[in-house]
Amino acid sequence: MKKIKNILVASILTMSAFTATIMTSCNPDACKDVICSNGGTCTDGSCTCPSGYEGASCETKTKTKYIGTYVGNGVDNGTPSGTYTGWKMVISNSDTSSTTAITVTMKNASDATMLTFPGTINSAGTFTCPNVTVGTYTYSNITGSGNSLTGGAGSISYKDDGVPAYTYTFTTMIKQ
Repeated sequence: MKKIKNILVASILTMSAFTATIMTSCNPDACKDVICSNGGTCTDGSCTCPSGYEGASCETKTKTKYIGTYVGNGVDNGTPSGTYTGWKMVISNSDTSSTTAITVTMKNASDATMLTFPGTINSAGTFTCPNVTVGTYTYSNITGSGNSLTGGAGSISYKDDGVPAYTYTFTTMIKQ
């Protein structure tokens, strides 16, 4: 009888140790309740977002943080050089289905639209635009940057093909 009792106790202890080992060695799926949007993938409980998206669940288009109005001054390379005070660079969302398509609009100090450039912006806020013809002028080398922070600086530079050809540069355009 004592022998049966010892076997029974040993069996219970062995099963308890085995069960404790099995229960503590299980790794729950860290991605079980994680939903990653827009093609994001879950790894170890966190979303890895595809290019053009960010956020905890890849829910935000990266370009949205650069959209806004930037105000500042510019110059051209004429002789004498022209000065452009209080101009606005407006970066807007031109295609809601695209992660990179934007429109850049340049407005003078009176808020009149002077030029509009379609373009693309990357995740670092740098944008490029194809050549644009307005009237008899073709504008080229259109590049610039936005800033994700209110009060941060953006910039734009572009060249016209007039005679003489001018390059216009607006730096330290402050995001409003």
